[in-house]
This record gives sequence, structure tokens and C-alpha cells, in this order.
Amino acid sequence: MKLTSPMFADKEQIPWKYTCQGEDINPPLKITGIPEETKTLALIMDDPDAPNGTWDHWIVWNIKPTDVIEEDDYPGVFGTNSWGRTNYGGPCPPTGTHRYYFKLYALDRELELHPGASKRELEEAMAGYTIAKAQLMGMYTKK
Repeated sequence: MKLTSPMFADKEQIPWKYTCQGEDINPPLKITGIPEETKTLALIMDDPDAPNGTWDHWIVWNIKPTDVIEEDDYPGVFGTNSWGRTNYGGPCPPTGTHRYYFKLYALDRELELHPGASKRELEEAMAGYTIAKAQLMGMYTKK
């Protein structure tokens, strides 16, 4: 399985539009090679370079298998990010350049998890049901 974006390449700069300084909407994502037995997808976007530990930006699960997540999309059930919100929160580093990991999981079942669940709860719910993973990393420096 592979995760890409038509708006930035792996390990390249995430465009301003998709950050807290821009429109703060999710970038479009392209997914290829989803295993046939996939029932749902889950997506986590986080920043391991945050000063007080990893910052969760976007948590979504029970995404129907698809080859595209559109820009500014609501593809599944949203979890609570580190801002305490249930939506996408774009890159917004306090200083320097940070790395933002979009982590995609193919699951062999639909998750019975309450809307607004945390990343930890999602990771626990996915344990034993992940059949494939893909990752895209973008970078951003606040201007």
C-alpha cells in the first residue's frame, strides 16, 4: 500500500494552504495498493517534533476503502486531536521545521469506537486488525 499527495512529495514542504497559517484544511491524498481484504482505513497525522511530545493533528477511522481522500474532506469518524477538536488541524510549529507524518492503516474490520476517541484509543482498537500500513511525511516551517 502506498500513500502520496499530489500537493507535496514525501519529505518535502507541505503547502501553506494546508497549515494553520493558510486555510487549515487537509491536503488531498492518493492511496494505491489497498489489500483486497480491507474493510476500512484509518489515518493518523502527527508531529513528533512538538516541544512537549508528539502532537496529534488528525485522527480518522472507518474510512471506506478508496483511492482518494479529497482536499478538505470528512472521510470517516473523527477522533480528538491535541487541540481537543475533532477535525483536521494543520501544521503549526511554534519554532523551526517540524515533520508531519500521515500514517494510513488498512484494517480487516470496521472499528466500534466512539466519535472523539483519542489516538491511543484508536491504536488500541486497531491492534491485531491492521493488514497493511503506508506513510507520507511532509515538513513545514512557520513563516
